[in-house]
Amino acid sequence: MAKRDYYEVLGVSRDAAEADVKKAYRRLAMKHHPDRNPNNPEAEGHFKEAKEAYEVLSDQEKRAAYDRFGHAGVQGNQGMGGAGFGGGADAFSDIFGDVFGDIFGAGRRGGRNQVFRGADLRYELELTLEQAVAGDSVSLEIPGQTECGRCGGKGAEPGSQPVTCKTCGGQGQVRVAQGFFSIQQSCPNCGGSGSLIDKPCRECSGRGRVRRVKTLSVKVPAGVDNGDRIRLAREGEAGRNGGPPGDLYVDISVTAHPIFTREGQNLSCEVPVSFATAVLGGAVDVPTLDGNVVLKIPSETQSGSLFRLRGKGVQSVRDSGVGDLFCRVQVETPVNLSGDQKDRLRAFDESLQHDGSRHNPRARSWFDGVKKFFERMGA
Repeated sequence: MAKRDYYEVLGVSRDAAEADVKKAYRRLAMKHHPDRNPNNPEAEGHFKEAKEAYEVLSDQEKRAAYDRFGHAGVQGNQGMGGAGFGGGADAFSDIFGDVFGDIFGAGRRGGRNQVFRGADLRYELELTLEQAVAGDSVSLEIPGQTECGRCGGKGAEPGSQPVTCKTCGGQGQVRVAQGFFSIQQSCPNCGGSGSLIDKPCRECSGRGRVRRVKTLSVKVPAGVDNGDRIRLAREGEAGRNGGPPGDLYVDISVTAHPIFTREGQNLSCEVPVSFATAVLGGAVDVPTLDGNVVLKIPSETQSGSLFRLRGKGVQSVRDSGVGDLFCRVQVETPVNLSGDQKDRLRAFDESLQHDGSRHNPRARSWFDGVKKFFERMGA
């Protein structure tokens, strides 16, 4: 009987990523596993078929050969009755442990050669707006687990050797029953290492790692913003049994600025101007991140008017474009007036009332709208 296409068996496309292949296999293995389908030869056949497909498509070399030559390209390595598919429940349990080992903390690789990658770390870095826009070099103090210098991460006192764990025989794993399944999990006696330490290192007490605070210099690129993340490879916690260290992720948080508000590449600010400047026009100094610039205020400028200064915003960390600075004018009401100033202001206001529609068009339009509103309400 001709074999089915491996991609068809797993239900994935020919360009599927390795993670998608593994996910598809897990689903089929859970569905057709013999422990869940006792005395069902059809389910057992589907399980073997999925296993065979997974063994080819999860291996880069075998997958490349299969893509090029089909089943003939991997004929010597796979077979429904060949090595890797030995009979009996134990064989199926081993296969099932491959798929779900990460769920229960087990894996096929155990014993003294088992290594563990160090944990990733996260650090929240607060920056001022000026630092975020221009970029900066900052020094971080990161607490975490680092490899013990005395024992080199082995946990044993120099000159001594670990002994084989008697519970697992040095395999680092033991088989346990979980309902329908028989799975492998880390040995509870040695923690999965396959060995025990008779003479623990004096510095790390046998852990192979010590807790220290390390100082790192981090280059913050110009233009970063809230939510951006910098990854520092291998600057996380030290691995175990010679495993690689994890990574350090620096999350950027920009503090609020007293003048500017940032929205992407653009900045905005409020510019207070005097009543006289708003009426007659003039010029005011406006701060930018590059220094002060002169903003020309046209005569008869209304409060809330928005002016745009091109190229005075932020250069994005992802491209070469530079944003703009938007200045919103706020006409400032005079305070602490003297009696004489108040009298003059009243006289000035009275002079405007003789022809209000000319000097105050917005107010006249508003009052006309109010009048019409109440007329409709009374109708």
